[in-house]
Amino acid sequence: MSSRLVPLLLCCLLASPCRGEVVRDYGYPFADPLEATVIATPEEYQADLPEKIPVQLRELLALRGREVPEIFWYNDTLGYSLAAQPGAAPLAFIIPGTGAGFDSSKSLILQRALYQAGLHVVSLPSPLHPNFVVSASTSHRPGLLTQDSQDIYRVMELIRGHVQDEIAITGYDLVGYSLGGTHAAFVARLDEARRSFEFDRVLLINPPVSLDESAKVLDLLFEEHIPSIAAFNALFNRLMQVFSEFYSPAEPVLLSDDLVYDIYRRRPPPDSTLEALIGAAFRLTSMNLNFTSDVMAHVGVLVAPDRRLGITDSLTPYFKAAMQFSFEDYARRVLYPYYVEASPNTTFEQLVEQESLRAIGSFLRDTPKIGLMHNADDILIDADDLRFLEAVFGDRARIYPTGGHCGNLAYKDNIAYLIDFFSDRNRR
Repeated sequence: MSSRLVPLLLCCLLASPCRGEVVRDYGYPFADPLEATVIATPEEYQADLPEKIPVQLRELLALRGREVPEIFWYNDTLGYSLAAQPGAAPLAFIIPGTGAGFDSSKSLILQRALYQAGLHVVSLPSPLHPNFVVSASTSHRPGLLTQDSQDIYRVMELIRGHVQDEIAITGYDLVGYSLGGTHAAFVARLDEARRSFEFDRVLLINPPVSLDESAKVLDLLFEEHIPSIAAFNALFNRLMQVFSEFYSPAEPVLLSDDLVYDIYRRRPPPDSTLEALIGAAFRLTSMNLNFTSDVMAHVGVLVAPDRRLGITDSLTPYFKAAMQFSFEDYARRVLYPYYVEASPNTTFEQLVEQESLRAIGSFLRDTPKIGLMHNADDILIDADDLRFLEAVFGDRARIYPTGGHCGNLAYKDNIAYLIDFFSDRNRR
């Protein structure tokens, strides 16, 4: 385990008692947060959810007149999904974790749970997903939470306009996991000003308090346990060997943490550490983001600003360069220069501080419809973060002792709490 994570996890577990609701008798099977993060919830411990629900895959033209580069021809529209109840019901939006698609494994779990609870469900891609960056991001540079929330909000309004004549909507809910939980908090704050949805209930699941600090933890796992391109290539090639056995080449698959963890669960590489796997999974997500943003915004960090890549161009040199490009590099070389164009007197440290849950702590504290579900051993928060969340949410926080980062999402107790949170009796 990373030398940085050991004291971090001990501090979380030994922190002062939570002021929120702490789960004491908890049967989740993994005590190791890294195991929980990667392996998630074994089938025998999962909640009993419907295997099949009526899901429609849809596309939305999110920005009219946008020029889409030839290399991204398949991303000209935004993909999302709708699971509609047969009658009138509230509509819940799901915002997934960093760079995840609308059909990520965790979004599918939430979709089935919310549908079982009697809600219409719309699943969105993360604003850091390449499809969103190309088709819906107004800046092509996601990662600034305030700006991301405005893009998400606009997409949600467009989707509502498309579906409201098909389904009877009695109210609106919002749920996000991982970075999507942090995004959900900012979207909820935006809605308090614009009042377009007036959400009844908002649930944040395992949100990092700071995107920058959580990304540093994940970047460190990559740098400490995959110290060279050769080491990454060796791990990547082993994973791809398993991939070729279990996946069909008929349709393109995005290299994501979802895919990496699924390959690992099917056949763990014998000499790979969990730290290396988590670090590699995040670096793949960062690679997708770095390359897509660089091409769309003509930043020039990876691809020359005047270069127009076509479908026959080899992307290997760019991906090799992107693999050495951490999220911290992205934040400092892409996000920060863009931000200071409008706010030239803002330091990088000030930007990081204002783009975190701490910056909207008073809103979260004073808004009773927003709840929190988190894990004390989540690898993306430290003891100070946990104390902050406990102080802000109070008895609206449900803290589980184990589960890592979203590893217990499908666990029966967690799903039961989620369904109860969005039940009719909890509505205004």
